[in-house]
Amino acid sequence: MPLLSVGCALLGAARMSDDKIIHFSPWQDFADADLWFNDAPAAEDPFGVEPDPVQIATFLDVVFGWCEGQIPVRGFVDMGQGKEGRPHNVWIDADATAPGKLATFANWAWREGAAVYVIPGTVAGAGQAKAAEVLQMQALVVDLDAGDIPAKLAHLLRHLGQPTLIIESGGRTPEGASKLHVWWKMTEPAEGAALASLCRLRGEIALKVGGDTHFRSAHQPIRVAGTVYHKHGNQRLVQIREHHSIEVDLDEFAERVAEMPPLPGAGMVASGSVTPDKPRLDDVLVTPVREGGQDDWSRFEGASAAIGHFIRMVHEGRMSKEEGWQAICGYNAAMLRPSWPIERLQRESERLWDLHVQKNGPPLVRLDSAAPAPSEMPTFTLGALLDDTSPMPEDIIAPRVLTPGGLLVLGGAPKVGKSDLTISWLVHMAAGVPFLGFTPPRPLRVFYLQAEIQYHYLRERLGQIALPARVLAAARDTFVATPKLKLLLDTEGSMRVARAIQAAFPDVSPDIICIDPIRNLFDGGPANSHGGSGGENDNTAMMFFLKDRVEVLRDYINPACGVILVHHTRKLSKQQLKDDPFLALSGASALRGFYTSGLILHRPDEDAPERKLEIELRNGPALPSKLIDKVGGQWVEINPMNERLVRAEVGAKYDAERVRKQEVILSILLEEAAEGRLYTVNQFAEVFENKGGLGGKDAIRDRIAVQATKGAVKFVRNAAPYGLGPSRSRFGYLCVEGMVMPTGGEEVDPETGEVTPVRVAVLPTHYKSPQTGALLEVENPHVWVYPEGERP
Repeated sequence: MPLLSVGCALLGAARMSDDKIIHFSPWQDFADADLWFNDAPAAEDPFGVEPDPVQIATFLDVVFGWCEGQIPVRGFVDMGQGKEGRPHNVWIDADATAPGKLATFANWAWREGAAVYVIPGTVAGAGQAKAAEVLQMQALVVDLDAGDIPAKLAHLLRHLGQPTLIIESGGRTPEGASKLHVWWKMTEPAEGAALASLCRLRGEIALKVGGDTHFRSAHQPIRVAGTVYHKHGNQRLVQIREHHSIEVDLDEFAERVAEMPPLPGAGMVASGSVTPDKPRLDDVLVTPVREGGQDDWSRFEGASAAIGHFIRMVHEGRMSKEEGWQAICGYNAAMLRPSWPIERLQRESERLWDLHVQKNGPPLVRLDSAAPAPSEMPTFTLGALLDDTSPMPEDIIAPRVLTPGGLLVLGGAPKVGKSDLTISWLVHMAAGVPFLGFTPPRPLRVFYLQAEIQYHYLRERLGQIALPARVLAAARDTFVATPKLKLLLDTEGSMRVARAIQAAFPDVSPDIICIDPIRNLFDGGPANSHGGSGGENDNTAMMFFLKDRVEVLRDYINPACGVILVHHTRKLSKQQLKDDPFLALSGASALRGFYTSGLILHRPDEDAPERKLEIELRNGPALPSKLIDKVGGQWVEINPMNERLVRAEVGAKYDAERVRKQEVILSILLEEAAEGRLYTVNQFAEVFENKGGLGGKDAIRDRIAVQATKGAVKFVRNAAPYGLGPSRSRFGYLCVEGMVMPTGGEEVDPETGEVTPVRVAVLPTHYKSPQTGALLEVENPHVWVYPEGERP
């Protein structure tokens, strides 16, 4: 859809306010404005990101799809670029033409190093942008721009449900996490009192999770998805991470916000967050209520609130079912005048119980089978400790990697190979065979509780792992695995697991219990009991899982067995990962303080297959990290000093692939020129994306940039001799050695009479400096010069 652009043709109708902001008049002739935009200076970096009109259109549909009026759009030069410029304000109609208009404005802003913002609501006309002038809003946003953003997002998802959009705004926290804009689309535009309620909710949510509270104001601008972030020279796309076709009712959403607790350590209770029309529970439980609406709330409201309270107490394990039912009957007898019939009370209780279980999962019932705590706390004097020379307990996995009663956490990013490594490791331990320097004292009994791989794919993976025949034979009966489980490790789930372990090892208890991964089985206990979120990012919930779930299960099975937990990691910068790789473990910091051994599996180089295994021990001396990889289907340790010697074959394949892509690019350029076609960098990447095995357009740009530095590709700035006009690219058209183009004429061989087309050599005018990357003029276009050592 076309966008009426802001151009020189409109400047006569523009006005400048006292605050030095250019305010354009309503959109006028599109053709003139579009010409002005297209004449803007070319981008500095032809390999950089560009605005994405598809994401812009998606953003507009979510934020303005139902609204009427005009959208205030603002362009600000992002700080830290060494550029100056006044803000540019425009207003576009919230109709079918909006995506095209905003895309054109975004392209102009991209060339100028400017960010594109909108006020996420419509106004009546151009020039309006104050909070009081916003008439409609249809989407609610939370700006997460500081702190533990993954934890904040998880808190929002847990309590408010799946959002319509999750957008990476382009900024990064000091920890390396992407700053996010989280959007929920309403079922209809909010106006008047509903609009005020929506803005109030934006502020309340921000308070509870530590978001940007400026969004309490209706006129607070926000970046547009699909546009480009330029701050401090870091050019990134404002990227849609997730888009879901979800709409929410404003009133129902307000109830979710009211029920959402503040995020511990980040949020605070919002003033006025209690709905005034909703009776307080403390009042409900002690205030009699009569029929006929004679009191502040009805008997139905009082009974529902009281029943719901006692249902939560039972569900969270703080009361038994019998105690909960007695409490409900007691409220009915004492506070309802007259009391409900017992049949109605039971029917309403069962209905609310079913709804609560559907929403919150199976009830939590405290374990009665946990190992009893010792009646006395053991203590030892210094002398007793020094005099005890008894042998040290035998390691489950030496050297001190897993000790009796110890807890080992293996962390890694998704798809890095955690489960594959874990399975290979555990099978070796079950066979009594060393693995990557980790040694068992004998064949170990291993129970692998996994919740990711279904049965058929688990057996396929076990068959694909290239393990020695003697290892497989020795571990056939001592390695026991579950298929993908759909349960939480709550009380009921723990007892199911305990029965499965006892059935698998009826005579002698296992040496190792492995849980893979934590996230799929995590039970943090009742959130309200400790004031936290109950998620894995909550320290109290993590301690509950470790002490009340994992330790209780281990003590029930075998207090001396070792536990291995497989866990995900979050993304850290390379420097952070180098300084302290164990900060990458997802979730609460309580996990690191609790385990006896920690292992982190990560890729030092994302483009290389090798992984690094970082090791942290509490019960033994530090172990050096290991560089590992799969060779011939088996995990092996690589000597980092001779890495290329060990990986020579694979390294040669990567080298050959890079050479192949170079040759494909050069041959395509020669063939296309012979047909009369020249290309700029961007146009070549877009035309030949996913052709000839070249990959995506970004990969093509990267290879062209490398070949330009190596001198295999140069540039033609003046293409007039070849019948082409000037290029908008700063570099011009691509040129390679030996390139020729047809002139359109023909010549006849006087001896044979053969007619052939007349061709002319395409000569470069500029080249890329291999030292600075600057564009320099070619001294002699007839002599193709390569940098020293780069001639093919």
